[in-house]
Parts: sequence; C-alpha cells; structure tokens
Amino acid sequence: MAPLKSLEADYSIFDSNFQSYCASHGIFTVEDFLIQDLSLLAAFAEKEPKPNRLNEGISQVISIIDRLHQPWVNGLQLLEDAQQNKHVLSTGLEGIDFLLGGGVRQGQLTELVGLSSSGKTQVCLHVTANVAKQETGSVIFVDTGNSFSPQRVVHFVGQSSGSAFNQRVMSNILCHSVYDIFSLFELLHQLDISLRSQGNKGDSKVQLLIVDSVSSLVSPILGGSGSQGHALMTSAGVLLKKLAHEHNISVLLTNHMVGGEGGHPKPALGESWKSIPHVRLLLSRDRDRGNNNCNISILKHPSLASGKAANFNFQD
Repeated sequence: MAPLKSLEADYSIFDSNFQSYCASHGIFTVEDFLIQDLSLLAAFAEKEPKPNRLNEGISQVISIIDRLHQPWVNGLQLLEDAQQNKHVLSTGLEGIDFLLGGGVRQGQLTELVGLSSSGKTQVCLHVTANVAKQETGSVIFVDTGNSFSPQRVVHFVGQSSGSAFNQRVMSNILCHSVYDIFSLFELLHQLDISLRSQGNKGDSKVQLLIVDSVSSLVSPILGGSGSQGHALMTSAGVLLKKLAHEHNISVLLTNHMVGGEGGHPKPALGESWKSIPHVRLLLSRDRDRGNNNCNISILKHPSLASGKAANFNFQD
C-alpha cells in the first residue's frame, strides 16, 4: 500500500494536517497503522484542535485495511468462482503443467522455492514467454534483482519466430525494477487502481504477475525483535492475494531457501509467510540428467497431494 501522502488525491481527509498528526506518531504509510494501538491514537487525537476530522481519517484508514481482507463466502460461491473464473495458464513446461493439471491457476498465488541456481528465474522467464505470446496475454514482471532477461524470453518464444512476432511478444511484457518493500507496495497499489479503472478488459488482458523474488524484498525487514517487519510482510502477501482474486490473474512468486533444522534447507520468510501462498512448489536441478533437467514437487496445494513430483527440461 502507498504512503499516506499519495492517497490524498483519492481521499481528501488525508490532508496535510492529518499527515502531520500521523507523522508525529511515526506513521507515514497505511502499513504503519497495522502496528499501532488505534484506540490510543484516537485518544491522542482528542487533544488536537480538530479531533473529529482526525478520527474520521483514522476510520478511513481502517476501512482501507479492511478492504484488503477477503469477505466471508459460502462453499457454493467458492465452487462457482473456481468453475467459471479460475482457469489455468500453461507454463509452456510440460512437466510442470502435467503436475499442476494444466499450469498455474488464475486467482491464486503460486510460490516457487528453491536453492540458488535451481532454475526459479528460468521458470519465471519461460512462463512469461508462454503467456505473452498468446493473442491476449499480458504479463507484469516485477524484477527485484536484475534477473529479467529479454534475450532469454525471446529464446523461449522460439528460435523460428520472426522479428515481428518477437516484438509483439515483448510488447506484452511490462517489467518493473523494485528494490524495497515500500516500492513494491506503491507498485501494487497503482496496479490495483489501473486494473480497476480498465476493468482488465483491454486488448491485452493482464493475466500474470511475477515477483522474482519476494524474499529479497521481505528478508531485509524481518531482522530484530519488532513486529513491523512481519506486519509489512503479511500486508504484502494479503495485497498480492487480493490482486489475484479480484482481478482473476495468476501471481507467481519466487522464494529462496535458508538453513533449517539439522542443516536441511527450508523456504525462507518463516512460518508466518507459509500460510500466504495457495500453492508452494519446490524446484531443484536434476544434476544426474544434465544441467537443463529439473525436478519440481508439491509442498502445498489446495487440491493436490503434497509430495507429488515431476521432471521437466528447459529445452521442452
């Protein structure tokens, strides 16, 4: 979510007086409210010259936060939504598509975890190429570590493709370089506004959002004993899931591995993040079969058994 100042155009209540009051209490973004005692903040507001307007602003922020959370829905609504809207996007990698029943599902957040050099970015670039080459497929690629390679995308599109086709494919990809969590919030907030205003019904519909990698943005804010980092991490996860659900797009994230119990590697970002993705996949290189051969297995899935695995090759 964006800094309070950037919301002033949409919400007049967030004027300079409200921003100054918030700043005096160390609040500069909507995320800062997540770790505040709002009743205490409201009590302090009563001592200010315009307490009613300040409290109105606080209530407005709370309503914005509430809109990030999914409403209660019954099972029939969920089934109808899954059948009518939540289709799959082929990754273009036969093994992954076979394992997942067709590809990554729209309306869901899929996380790809693996050690360094396991092929996470390669998978992201392959999926980007496969979606962007469709007639109405548009991709937003959030690059957090200079990992986006247009040359690799063109390679995955196919060596036999003509330059005009390659140009059309590349024009269907929007790449944003983001290097901190606050820039990510700003980007996702603007994307939400854009998709709402367009109704996501343009000639090239946004179908896929990739963040490579989410852990490089979140890990730096998790240090120390404070709760602010975890609050920001949770907010990012909720906002990504909200974008996936409300705009019916597939969200694909990458996450690195860290040392776990007994020295065994485990996905980064801890237990709090573990519940965020709908689908969590583990990627590894199959060194015995060549550098381009990979193994993918399910760590978490709403409808498939954990442990199922498949092999695939980037030359497929």
